[in-house]
Amino acid sequence: MWAGGVGSPRRGAAPAPTDDLFARKLRQPARPPLTPHTFEPRPARGPLLRSGSDAGEARPPTPASPRARAHSHEEAGRPAAGPTRLFTDPLALLGLPAEEPEPAFPPVPEPHWFAHYDVQSLLFDWAPRPRGTGGHAESASGTLASAEDRSASSDLLLEAPGFVSELGGEGELGLGGAVAPPVPPALPNAAVSVLEEPQNRTSAYSLEHADLGAGYYRKYFYGKEHQNFFGLDEALGPVAVSLRREEKEGSGGGTLHSYRIIVRTTQLRTLRGTISEDVLPPGPPRGLSPRKLLEHVAPRLSPTCLRLGSASPKVPRTLLTLDEQVLSFQRKVGILYCRAGQGSEEEMYNNQEAGPAFMQFLTLLGDVVRLKGFESYRAQLDTKTDSTGTHSLYTTYQDHEIMFHVSTMLPYTPNNQQQLLRKRHIGNDIVTIVFQEPDSKPFCPTTIRSHFQHVFLVVRAHAPCTPHTSYRVAVSRTQDTPAFGPALPQGGGPFAANADFRAFLLAKALNGEQAAGHARQFHAMATRTRQQYLQDLATNEVTTTSLDSASRFGLPSLGGRRRAPPRGLGTELQAAGALVWGVRAAPGARGAAGAGAEAGGLDDAEVPCLLGISAEALVLVAPRDGRVVFNCACRDVLAWTFSEQRLDLYHGRGEAITLRFDGGPGQAVGEVVTRLQVVSRGCETRELALPRDGQGRLGFEVDAEGFVTHVERFTFAETAGLRPGARLLRVCGQTLPTLGPEGATRLLRSAPKVCVTVLPPDESGRPRRSGRGRGAVGGPGSWPPGACASRGHERSPENT
Repeated sequence: MWAGGVGSPRRGAAPAPTDDLFARKLRQPARPPLTPHTFEPRPARGPLLRSGSDAGEARPPTPASPRARAHSHEEAGRPAAGPTRLFTDPLALLGLPAEEPEPAFPPVPEPHWFAHYDVQSLLFDWAPRPRGTGGHAESASGTLASAEDRSASSDLLLEAPGFVSELGGEGELGLGGAVAPPVPPALPNAAVSVLEEPQNRTSAYSLEHADLGAGYYRKYFYGKEHQNFFGLDEALGPVAVSLRREEKEGSGGGTLHSYRIIVRTTQLRTLRGTISEDVLPPGPPRGLSPRKLLEHVAPRLSPTCLRLGSASPKVPRTLLTLDEQVLSFQRKVGILYCRAGQGSEEEMYNNQEAGPAFMQFLTLLGDVVRLKGFESYRAQLDTKTDSTGTHSLYTTYQDHEIMFHVSTMLPYTPNNQQQLLRKRHIGNDIVTIVFQEPDSKPFCPTTIRSHFQHVFLVVRAHAPCTPHTSYRVAVSRTQDTPAFGPALPQGGGPFAANADFRAFLLAKALNGEQAAGHARQFHAMATRTRQQYLQDLATNEVTTTSLDSASRFGLPSLGGRRRAPPRGLGTELQAAGALVWGVRAAPGARGAAGAGAEAGGLDDAEVPCLLGISAEALVLVAPRDGRVVFNCACRDVLAWTFSEQRLDLYHGRGEAITLRFDGGPGQAVGEVVTRLQVVSRGCETRELALPRDGQGRLGFEVDAEGFVTHVERFTFAETAGLRPGARLLRVCGQTLPTLGPEGATRLLRSAPKVCVTVLPPDESGRPRRSGRGRGAVGGPGSWPPGACASRGHERSPENT
């Protein structure tokens, strides 16, 4: 028991539960130390000091426990304690992890200029795997119930321990909590995956929680010249690395070289992406050796453990299987039939025949097919001897094959309450649809005794078999299954019995199964399978060629051109993949009100995030639970306002987010602004203070979207630089989408002095618009005609 505590404590894992009273006693808050009385005067309040991005009031150091001091600046200059740690932290003696606070700014993935291919690559963790386990200490995405999750009951669904209820109106989890579901073509946060390429929304309902980046090896490595290295790293376990060098023509006409890299460990997240040769140490004309490349890209990976993979055709096929084990386009979904007055599992499994309302629902959902001789996806049903029934329900949706295990179509066993022949299939389905006739009892998920069924979609029919048939929906999912879309409307409906409801329900079922893959049970199963593949490659598919020996030959795809000297900052900012910065993000633009947060402590509204900007998209990922909390296409970026360590980003119809950076003043902000200038059509905003003239007018007109349509000559507005084609983003410190048409009109008419944040027109004088559309910023409705008119009484009885 002592061996686990030697050395520094492990990070990232919650304290292990224990019945040891001594350990529980140690975890209690430390008592304040007994200090003698002192006659020293109380320290005076000091001046404001600035250090990096934080400035605040100088204050004396507060007394802290030995563990807290060990991580503070007081111990920064002392040498490492080594064995002394065993005595200063008693929990280390018991092999228990130390409790460390979450950093204010998330650590940026290494190396800094690595362009990530997809979202999950941003979350790749180099932390060593826990000893005695087959996987890493990373938590599965969304495995912990979030603050937005709730348990509730309705006439469709009962509250149950261990389950989260969705009854309607929950919205989408975003930055700062629940937000309204996005309007097409915008993607839901959970649907964002690949960042290097456009990810278009082709349907009203997006498929979520899919690792579409798993096809990276097939697209850029398989069938092409590349090198694979396998090994057993002492800290990371079995690893597999794929390397390939590419060249393409640069925008200036020269040749640009880059390296595509894949690093696989036993964690389910894979490092995939590209790094430009210009940010790497200088090398020979044929490029860097694999060892030098990995020393820069993967410094935590031991190069001595790697061996060149064999030339066997099994190697690329195994890598394809390993990477794409998370991709499946064949799904099975169970359907239970609940008659009026029923509610228990036995009652639903023992319904022999389908009623008219149930048959109407099945006809809407898919096609009844004959199983004998059926050649498409069969979902473990017998297609030769009819031992699992003669017919079943089958359909396709968004390139997915779906076979339903319908309770009334599976064999019925008389005098058998459990109906094992039916439960054998439905009980092994991750997603189950529970169809309720009118007047059915509410469904309770704890009545279902199965370890595999994680998601229940409860559908109740209203006025079935009539022209006015409609349905309501409720969702129950296990607490370790993250939320998934499409979002339910308020009250769960009603939905008309049409093709749109069918698409909604099928998308909900597919997303539910994909989301359940992040639950602990399935996460552990996938991790074990992944470890077996990696272990086999590292043991049976390697040569005797070490990484040092392989460096003599260079990479197979190297060209003969001599490498140009480094071009400095700029080339790497043109990468197609996502470059990453650590930020604290909050919804809305702070403007001058955010100066306090920039100069002082942390803001409770801010969320530690990884900011990823690719050539196609901008995302914010919360590393704590591994989910995207904000995304927008780069074509939707309108403008930005920045200071030394804060940036307000405007996008879409004028919505805004605030980003605060760590590190040296201006460094990270300057990199982000340069990156935005490369990948978007946005520009920097202008702040204008517009006083009124003697008649109380501002001297300009705006339309319903906030675009300036006219500026009077020789007015304060013209003198300040306001021009036709400009766009108002903020009025008196508030964004236009927040104000709405009426609020903006009221401020423009009544505020004694109007301060506006303006997006200038483009070089040709035309208004700048996002790629999302041209709807009014305030939602439904428009500004009153002439609300901001300034030319006497020509357009409105009121002047501005």
